[in-house]
Amino acid sequence: MISIISGSNRKNSECLRFATLIFERVSQLAGEPTKLLALEEIPHDWFFPEMYDKGKQNKGLADIQDEYILGADKFIFVIPEYNGTFPGALKLFIDAVSVRQYKDNFKLKKAGLVGISSGRAGNTRGMDHFTTVLHHLGASVLPNQLPISRIHDLMNDSGEVTDAPTLEVLDKFIRELLDF
Repeated sequence: MISIISGSNRKNSECLRFATLIFERVSQLAGEPTKLLALEEIPHDWFFPEMYDKGKQNKGLADIQDEYILGADKFIFVIPEYNGTFPGALKLFIDAVSVRQYKDNFKLKKAGLVGISSGRAGNTRGMDHFTTVLHHLGASVLPNQLPISRIHDLMNDSGEVTDAPTLEVLDKFIRELLDF
């Protein structure tokens, strides 16, 4: 199974719109189960000091971990640029799910990274930082990361990406991850 994770907890984010596009395209190309997890849509009642105690982990978070993290063989993280790197909400989520069954979460699994930004670099620095986190957790990261720059210019008023070159590189990225 492939889990696509929209790495922002901001409501109505472009990150989720782009992650949804990726979900649709992966579902068409993969021929295997694919799930989309939007950090903006999950309950946030697991953020408290005892979240690092295995015995006190929130049941809702454990259910999300079971379905989207433990159940996945591959991941696509869609990572918006926040202050020159990746969002703190994404790091907090990774920390929270790493309390229970640490080795089974990401170790020996594969991940592809898509960076999005309103600027010119497509969050390359954030993808580099997040690669370091995933390597520490034992995941292999697809070398061909996908930086998407000027996300505002690529989406129409309905939030759809219609830019043909962007869709072409996205499909190439997806095929590479499937073969990875």
